[in-house]
Amino acid sequence: MKPFLFLLFLFSNSLYPVFSQSNLLESVRKNPDEARDLCNKFREFNSKGDSASSTKVVTFVANKKKLTPVNAEIFSIYVIGLHCPDIF
Repeated sequence: MKPFLFLLFLFSNSLYPVFSQSNLLESVRKNPDEARDLCNKFREFNSKGDSASSTKVVTFVANKKKLTPVNAEIFSIYVIGLHCPDIF
């Protein structure tokens, strides 16, 4: 029984990033105005030659949303896909 509980514990902890990422992406749908503001910021970066996936932009998003760089990049891609497909 103990090995089963241990495996269940390990499995439940591995799902935590998936749930948190889902909440992060859901926040984009619930806050379209915030996403559009971010699109405008992406356009500013694009006008200076920085793509939305550049380290500079990912760091900006990570700091603004208090995210890890990986989550910031995922968040940015999701925002672009939903609200600003003209961004590169």
